[in-house]
Amino acid sequence: MTSPEGIVPTEAHVPFDMADAATAVVDAVGTVVGWTAATERLLGYPAAEVLNKPASMLLASPEDAAKVRNITDQCRDQGSWGGLVTLGHRSGHRVEAGVRVSGISGISEFCGRGCWLISAIDLSKIPSWALSGSLLEAFLVRSPIGMAVLSPDLRYVWMNDMLERYGGVPREQRLGRRMAESLPGLDTGALEAQMRQVLETGNPVVDYEYRGWTMADPYREHAYSTSFFRLDNTDGHPVGVCYMGMDVTDRWRARERLALLNEASAKIGSTLDVLRTAQELADFAVPRLADFVTVDLLESVLHGEEPVAPSQHTLPAFRRAGQASIHEGTPESIAALGDPVSISPSSPFASCFFSGEALLDPAMDVSVTAWTGDTPDPARARKVREFGMRSLMVTPIRARGTILGVASFVRSREPDPFEADDLLLAEELVARAALCVDNARRYTREHTTALALQRSLMPHNLPGSPVLEVASRYLPTVRDGVGGDWFDVIPLSGARVALAVGDVVGHGINAAASMGRLRTAVHTLADMDLPPEELLAHLDDLVIRLGEERVGEEDIAAALIGATFLYAIYDPVTRRCTMARAGHPAPALVAPDGEVTFPSLPAGPPLGLGSLPFESAELELREGSLIALYTDGLIETCDQDIDIGLARLSNALAQPGLPLEDLCSTVVDTLLTSPPSDDVALLLARTHSLSPGHVASWDLPTDPAVVASARSLAVRQLAEWGLDELTTTSELIVSELVTNAIRHGTGPIRLRLIRHDVLICEVADASNTSPRLRHARTTDEGGRGLFLVAQLTRRWGTRYTEGGKLIWAEQDLPAPA
Repeated sequence: MTSPEGIVPTEAHVPFDMADAATAVVDAVGTVVGWTAATERLLGYPAAEVLNKPASMLLASPEDAAKVRNITDQCRDQGSWGGLVTLGHRSGHRVEAGVRVSGISGISEFCGRGCWLISAIDLSKIPSWALSGSLLEAFLVRSPIGMAVLSPDLRYVWMNDMLERYGGVPREQRLGRRMAESLPGLDTGALEAQMRQVLETGNPVVDYEYRGWTMADPYREHAYSTSFFRLDNTDGHPVGVCYMGMDVTDRWRARERLALLNEASAKIGSTLDVLRTAQELADFAVPRLADFVTVDLLESVLHGEEPVAPSQHTLPAFRRAGQASIHEGTPESIAALGDPVSISPSSPFASCFFSGEALLDPAMDVSVTAWTGDTPDPARARKVREFGMRSLMVTPIRARGTILGVASFVRSREPDPFEADDLLLAEELVARAALCVDNARRYTREHTTALALQRSLMPHNLPGSPVLEVASRYLPTVRDGVGGDWFDVIPLSGARVALAVGDVVGHGINAAASMGRLRTAVHTLADMDLPPEELLAHLDDLVIRLGEERVGEEDIAAALIGATFLYAIYDPVTRRCTMARAGHPAPALVAPDGEVTFPSLPAGPPLGLGSLPFESAELELREGSLIALYTDGLIETCDQDIDIGLARLSNALAQPGLPLEDLCSTVVDTLLTSPPSDDVALLLARTHSLSPGHVASWDLPTDPAVVASARSLAVRQLAEWGLDELTTTSELIVSELVTNAIRHGTGPIRLRLIRHDVLICEVADASNTSPRLRHARTTDEGGRGLFLVAQLTRRWGTRYTEGGKLIWAEQDLPAPA
């Protein structure tokens, strides 16, 4: 027997039409006393083989005999039984049968005592129409899906229990009426339009979704999914429309949450700014989730620093980073954006921060108690009463295992309190925003570090000189705020000045660090008084070597390799400017009359490629000429060709009467009409020459006797310049340098004095042998000349020229009286 024990059989256990069933009669002791032809067809036994024999022989398994006794007891108590039984066919196979046992009265003459009528039907041969009407009714009425039948004029004629519960209106008040009379919170017009379409076309409508409320849960929005199909009679004519619906509010809310989170991903974290990201979170949550939202971050987070680890005793400093409200101006807030936020140690805010867990206070009773208890917060308590705040959620802003702050969500106008699903949504929103906040914090830290590094590496004050006026501008890109563009002005020997401008690939801290390395290398090479093309060759070798050392550090290597650079040396004595470039834009030259030209310099490859040699070009500049060095960010934009940029630069520079600082501002304002997408560096230099009265030179023979004459020439020239205070030291310097040239060099020898912001003494000869400073022993008769020169001068050095070498020494001019 397959009917479970302990369950009283009902008609539902035999859900079949038994009109054509096989029947048999069994007496009170279980003997078969009646057998029909239908039963013979079902089990294969003829009447002669079963009559007057125990009915247990018909069971498929002897073990079922014990269960038969339980069924017999139930039949005596209740008068009938129904269920499923496994019977044995005469041929040996099993027959799964639906069985009904009913008591028979009034036929004692047939069997002499009480008998039972047993009806059975083969389950494997039941047609679908054999389901009993009672089962169909139970299926429809008790279905977990709401069902109703409406007449062609769309009036209710039948509905099941679930639909009655969905509507919240008794069945008897809805039958015979239209939908609008009992469902005021639904768009019944749209629903009836769907049903009319089904009645007209016969095409069913499946999974039609809509939202609204019913009297079962007044004014709380639910979502429903409904399908409609037409009911036709046997002639195919429509007699009504049936609809089946179910409450899919949970599915709708899950879908809404997913859509909300997808939208949040696009709207939160649009920039790498901590405050902007916090405000985007607040703006997004109001009014979608709450009526008032605050985002409070640790003060250290706003500065880009690592967050302070939470302590169970002390709250760190918080600042209001974002807030939004359904009321204009967020009058509910007790702090303005950027202001410090005071936190009560017993408040939900503090509990959330210390525990790291989100808190839900549906009725705000816990919060109000905390703000009015032993450690009161009267300002917050007053705002709660004033704006009718009624529900609160507090969520930690956590990213990568670290708490960055706390977000608070409040409802005041929305009547429904926050629920657990709302808290899950808030946590997911805050979790996504937290990653954006932490990314912005990390960017702020790196950007601040890179900016500090760049500022420390860039020249703070360009060295002034009577022979060169300079002005400069540096504008970092808006996107990254720091990059690898740079410029420099380097004083050289002989009153000469070097101008440098470069552009390192990329942006950020790697670009700034690479720029610093190149700038330091340029200073070192410039101090060796190398001509521009040689300096670029040495710098190219250095970049190649650094790139090889940085194997596996692609960011750093990429910033160095491909950098562009331009180096120029201006000599105020000859008014000549020698330039060389490595893939950098050519400079602009502005004549005193305002004519702008771009000299044709050999381009040279960018640094680090090592493919071609570098060449220099020498130009003679008129007094008052202007040299403009710049990076490509000034003349190139994504929507502007470089030729257009050069033309605009030419027009902006063609204003010779403007002071350099004003001209710098004019150029930047003219060419950069919007925030730059790349770094911009601009260096302007106006050249001046040294008048002949500031320079004196003499050609000397290679005769040791000429040393005395050289001293006399120098003393006489110093007297003309009014520099008698420097006579003694200058005599010694001239004597030592000329003597070295005669003794260790080759002719011709040339002595030159230059009165600049320092007094410069130069002695040139045709030898390429560089002098070497050494410490003479006490017994040595010579070898102390350069040591004395080094002690008496401001600085000294050697540089090579086309005809040999030149030794120079500088002395500070005496202070004016």
